[in-house]
Amino acid sequence: MPTHNIFLCTAFAGHQRIAAGTYTDVAEALAAQALPAGSFLVFDDAAGTQVDYPWPAGYAPQPAAPVESDDEPPATPSVGRPKLGVVAREVTLLPRHWEWLGQQRGGASAALRRLVDEARTAHASVDQLRQAKEASYRFMSAIGGNLPGFEDASRALFAQDRAAFSHSIAHWPADVQTYLGWLSRNAFPA
Repeated sequence: MPTHNIFLCTAFAGHQRIAAGTYTDVAEALAAQALPAGSFLVFDDAAGTQVDYPWPAGYAPQPAAPVESDDEPPATPSVGRPKLGVVAREVTLLPRHWEWLGQQRGGASAALRRLVDEARTAHASVDQLRQAKEASYRFMSAIGGNLPGFEDASRALFAQDRAAFSHSIAHWPADVQTYLGWLSRNAFPA
């Protein structure tokens, strides 16, 4: 069963949150407010990155609707097994790696998939911490780089000191605190 991601973003005018939701919802809200260009910032909720608005043509991520048509062949032949979501890409390994992979059950591709799945499982919590810290820092740098306590908050974030982080952003504008709290919810160990 395919899963579709819903891409969300949040817009700020200064330090006030003015719109949040899907890219389409935020674009409609910003258009309705008729704010001058450059008077607001839009952030991707998953990565904390600042995104340009108005989005360039085809930029705003949208879940792809499944399209199935047996009437026409694809314009260019696909490599891999696209109906299963398999994408062929190049991997560069040393001869000893290829030799070991060739001896594994199911061949090189199956062995690589197993190794990646094992690593994803084994490092999931560490990856989640890292991604949350990076998203939080991207947002903080873009919107709060000149706020008092920014350096202390940054150090506390990367030191995984929740109490010092909360203390450092305690006097920041409420909308910035709330959004940053949400972005950093997974940045500190339990």
